[in-house]
Amino acid sequence: MFSGLTHRGGRARRGRGPHPRLRPKARFLSRAGGTRASRSTRAAPGRHAMSAGWFRRRFLPGGPLPEPQPPGPRSSPVPYHRPRFLRGSGSSPGATDSSRRSDSRPVRCPARGRTLPWNAGYAEIINAEKSEFNEDQAACGKLCIQRCEFGIEEEWLTVCPEEFLTGHYWALFDGHGGPAAAILAANTLHSCLRRQLETVVEGLLAPQPPMHLSGRCVCSSDPQFVEEKGIRAEDLVIGALESAFQECDDVIGRELEASGQVGGCTALVAVSLQGKLYVANAGDSRAILVRRDEIRVLSSEFTPETERQRIQQLAFIYPELLAGEFTRLEFPRRLKGDDLGQKVLFRDHHMNGWSYKQVEKSDLKYPLIHGQGRQARLLGTLAVSRGLGDHQLRVLDTNIQLKPFLLSIPQVTVLDVDQLALQEEDVVVMATDGLWDVLSNEQVARLVRSFLTGNREDPHRFSELAKVLIHNTQGKDDGATGEGQVSYDDVSVFVIPLHSPGQGSGGH
Repeated sequence: MFSGLTHRGGRARRGRGPHPRLRPKARFLSRAGGTRASRSTRAAPGRHAMSAGWFRRRFLPGGPLPEPQPPGPRSSPVPYHRPRFLRGSGSSPGATDSSRRSDSRPVRCPARGRTLPWNAGYAEIINAEKSEFNEDQAACGKLCIQRCEFGIEEEWLTVCPEEFLTGHYWALFDGHGGPAAAILAANTLHSCLRRQLETVVEGLLAPQPPMHLSGRCVCSSDPQFVEEKGIRAEDLVIGALESAFQECDDVIGRELEASGQVGGCTALVAVSLQGKLYVANAGDSRAILVRRDEIRVLSSEFTPETERQRIQQLAFIYPELLAGEFTRLEFPRRLKGDDLGQKVLFRDHHMNGWSYKQVEKSDLKYPLIHGQGRQARLLGTLAVSRGLGDHQLRVLDTNIQLKPFLLSIPQVTVLDVDQLALQEEDVVVMATDGLWDVLSNEQVARLVRSFLTGNREDPHRFSELAKVLIHNTQGKDDGATGEGQVSYDDVSVFVIPLHSPGQGSGGH
């Protein structure tokens, strides 16, 4: 199964202030130590922006990687030494473990000679151009699940080295406050997922997930209890994805703290396993299924506005998280001194609708969630409510942490591919928010259908389609928007075909 991926760096980032996801309102972002995290996205010429290559040269063991080479013949890159937190943790998608792959090398961007994540090169990647200020990262490849058993002293042991179950994996990570968290996620999440799947692989292959994988039968009615709960094999995959995201978030927190770095990222992951496609999203990236006569949204964006009630309820239960600086209540606009004593519209954590209350002095504090749509910010700082990292993120000049309000657990959507009568033009489009800021689902679907219909003989049509989608975020007169809209954010796109040649209408 091949897919097309294209990266594009954000346009005019240096002159336009902080990253859109970190653009502050009344308050500004800072990290522990008082350094503004978004500063790395605006480094002056000649200074080090925290690019992927710079992060590896500075913090990853094994010595510095070679500098990007000019066009023309280049010497072979040196072998890539896996970071200490990945050694012994499993193989990359589609590759063997580092102990058995002595020739593993960094993947290099064909257009610019820049180093990309080491596990991003095991599927077709075309035109993976990354500007120095691009904080997106990507990973894709084959998941190789080995068989494990419940062994002595209650430890999971690998009992056979050969592949027991295989799947495919795609992931996009949109960084903010620097690319460090996105780089770590691209190098770590697939290994976390593989380990989590290996702990449940026996249950995945059973007709019904057993109560005990150890083989013990404590209660003869155990199968009935499992059936009554409605537990299916896909629930084990969902649980593995949720646990892998949490484990990866813990790894990112430890590694960034140890290296003195900061940052966070959103994560959008697709896993093809046993005839089903699992889409896990934590952040504001999006995946859609495009067919000849159907558009199906496979993920939901998580922003302070979409998760308002959860965030407000957390502030209600733990008011100390606001340190007396913010109000959890939502108002149509920020209140002023002239509003004191007036009855105004508001809503709290328990309300979907609105009501009126008399304005008190405490209501004049800065709102926990402020702004509308894409401009909504959590604590005046962050535009997403789920993701990985951000363990050190604080509001400027305060000790108020944002991490307690953020979730690393994704929402998982399951697409039963076996139940679809697949056609050659059926694809899944995964993209970071830079694409969806400019193009709607319908506009993307229209571009997909028109391009694939006219390029059926092109073996690289999916990669070319990813380029076309990004081209249409550049404000060209002939673009799909018809309004010349431009995305100033980083844009990364996966186009994943679901149909495999030679397998008929039901192949995938």
